[in-house]
Amino acid sequence: MAQWTRDVLGDEFEQLTLPLGSDAEGEVVATLVRALPAERPIPTWWERMRRRMRDEPTADPVAELDGVDVLYVHGWSDYFFQKRLARFWTSRGARFYALDLRKYGRSLREGQTPGYIADLAAYDEDIAAALQMIGIVPDQKADAAASARRLVMLGHSTGGLVLSLWASRHPGVADALILNSPWLEFQLAPLRAAIAPVVELQARLRPLNAAPQIDLGFYARAQEAVADPDDPMEVKLAWRPAHSMAVHAGWMHAILAGHQKVDDGLSIDAPVCVLLSARSALPTRWSEELTSADSVLVVDSIARAALKLGPSVTVERIDGALHDVFLSRKHARDDAYARLERWVTGWAASSGGDRRYR
Repeated sequence: MAQWTRDVLGDEFEQLTLPLGSDAEGEVVATLVRALPAERPIPTWWERMRRRMRDEPTADPVAELDGVDVLYVHGWSDYFFQKRLARFWTSRGARFYALDLRKYGRSLREGQTPGYIADLAAYDEDIAAALQMIGIVPDQKADAAASARRLVMLGHSTGGLVLSLWASRHPGVADALILNSPWLEFQLAPLRAAIAPVVELQARLRPLNAAPQIDLGFYARAQEAVADPDDPMEVKLAWRPAHSMAVHAGWMHAILAGHQKVDDGLSIDAPVCVLLSARSALPTRWSEELTSADSVLVVDSIARAALKLGPSVTVERIDGALHDVFLSRKHARDDAYARLERWVTGWAASSGGDRRYR
């Protein structure tokens, strides 16, 4: 049986390899990472009484999200490394997990095409394996009138698209869906219908054909420019290169097919929170503007597409945020976390996070 081992992020995290069989490129695995929250002393009777005398909150904030499991899924050309994000959840009592999908990050094996997949629904296997290790059986949870633990799915960029499609196909499993700049629409949205048949033909004939590299590395440069010196993040460039991984025809066809499904309308029965930058910036040349805007997606298109996810969608627009809102400059990052906390607090307090809108 597979064992949890120390993760590359240090003693605060562990990882577990999830076997998924094999394909033409060899062994296929996903990797589940879990955060190990620091032990916090339980307040004594006298400390609780002193708080009451000072009219301070007596509830333990660590227990605010007790009974909640969070599963994070990264974006394109990415992997999980955000310690700060994990601590946000564990400090409130939740159990935090992150999934490096097949052929990404910890799950990438020698000889494999990084990030390649021909159908986003294939990630159902990765997610199912992760949920099983967390202790959630989707069919049983969906059929149950109530679950002892609640599941929050948290996705960034392409991971947000993957989880949106997954949640629509698996009603009743997720109790909440939180999306950090989800890639719900093609950057050239008006041209998607014209481009899709050409990409489909390329995918059928030469699925591993790679498009010319157009990433100039400005997004990675913007993240470095706004990085917090008091809380540095070490990134493995082999897993998260400054210039994004090669885009192959088969993968792009899968993405465009996902965008079309979102455009047609999904039926996510859990409440959805979408966090976005207030504006986009074209990364054609370096400028200071790229340090306070989304230089990857057209955020106005994403905001419109988000309203097609389900009956309960909240869209939060964050001034000065980057594509990953939680890697933004401090004032925008603090705003993003404040909005996330407000939404999560309301969700947790409302009927135990009841997800049923039918």
